[in-house]
Amino acid sequence: MADVALAAASKQTHSRTPIMASLGGTSKRNQPDALRVLDPARKKLTAVESQRIVAVLEDAIKRGELLALLPHVNNNMDRFSVVLGVELKREVEHHCELQRIFNGLLIPKESTGERGSSAGSSRTGSAGSRKGSATTSRTAGDRSDMYSMASEQQTRKLQMVQQQLAHSTRNILRLFSINPAAVSAVRAENSVLTTQEQELLGGLAELKEICVERLLMTPLEERQRADYVDSITIRDRKNAEIIEKLEAELQEAEDERDMEISKRNDHIRKLKNQLHTIEKFSEEHIRRTKMDADKEEQADMRNSDSKKGKLQQEINQLKQQLANLTAEHRESELALRKRKFKIETEVENWIQKYDADMGDRQTEYEEVDAVYTEEKAQLNELEEKFKTLEAEYTKIMEEKRIAAEKKEQEERELEMAIRAATVVQAFWRSYKVRKMLKQKTKGKGKGKKGKKGKK
Repeated sequence: MADVALAAASKQTHSRTPIMASLGGTSKRNQPDALRVLDPARKKLTAVESQRIVAVLEDAIKRGELLALLPHVNNNMDRFSVVLGVELKREVEHHCELQRIFNGLLIPKESTGERGSSAGSSRTGSAGSRKGSATTSRTAGDRSDMYSMASEQQTRKLQMVQQQLAHSTRNILRLFSINPAAVSAVRAENSVLTTQEQELLGGLAELKEICVERLLMTPLEERQRADYVDSITIRDRKNAEIIEKLEAELQEAEDERDMEISKRNDHIRKLKNQLHTIEKFSEEHIRRTKMDADKEEQADMRNSDSKKGKLQQEINQLKQQLANLTAEHRESELALRKRKFKIETEVENWIQKYDADMGDRQTEYEEVDAVYTEEKAQLNELEEKFKTLEAEYTKIMEEKRIAAEKKEQEERELEMAIRAATVVQAFWRSYKVRKMLKQKTKGKGKGKKGKKGKK
């Protein structure tokens, strides 16, 4: 605890050193360097005992983190089952079950204690207020005995479960020590720790830092640190006196400011009164201006009525002129209508003539299209026959090639004769096909010419 207090004092000294230096008026050259005095000269632990102490604290932090993450591991056992292994998985599930039993026993114990205290208080009150009710007091005594027996049984169960939890914790930590992969996987989930668990682990880490700082210091450095803290305390007292004087001056300045504010408030009050007077004057001025505007509006209404009568007379004159112009232009409109009817009749005749001409052209197109369709069907038939002959030719050539490969060494001369005969036959067949196609195309050409002559 002394080391913790000393570390806190050193932190306060670090943060308040600039303020005290500015208030105390002492020279920085006469003061020792704060970092040199408060921080240890050594940066590493050389003693084996010190290293063991720090290792114990680090191991405690690691184990505390593992134990804090056990509920999360149990809730997500499907993700951690492979890393943990069968034995560690079984121990974690057993440990979490014991934890639930312990919590369940702990809550009824608290509620039982509250019921026992309330029963005792009710019994005492009834005994004080009703002296003759012996039966009621006996019943209350029996209930208190039952509550005490139940609390003793609860305590025994709690102690037994507590021992089981301690034994389970030792087994889990032993299994984790021989499974570094499980330790890494579990510690990677430290983001799910609660605020209280993070504060506990943070406190252990801070305790480790304080212990390391304490172990790094020599006795001479401790004496220098104590002397420096004493000098800082003296300077802090002096600066406190200066702060009190400055606060008194600040209070005087605030009083003067309050007086100035009160004066300005009075001035604002006077300005508000003047503003109220100006508002009244402006309301009277607005009322007079409105009356003048109403008078001008009435005069304008009279003038507008006279102008409206004159405009109505002009409208009547214009209507008469419109009627005269309409009568004048009716004859020209009738002539134009007759001309329009004549032009529409001529357009209708031209349309009928166009329809008759287009009907004849359509009939001629249908006849030509029928001839074209028939010739195209014939061409398709010829193409299909040619494809059939080509397939047969290809098949024959493939069979002869296979036969020639089988008899390649023995019947080379015979193969050449057969191949020559095959080629001659192929040329002859193709010649016949081409001749037949030429005859058909000539017949089609003559038919087309005859049809064109007829057209």
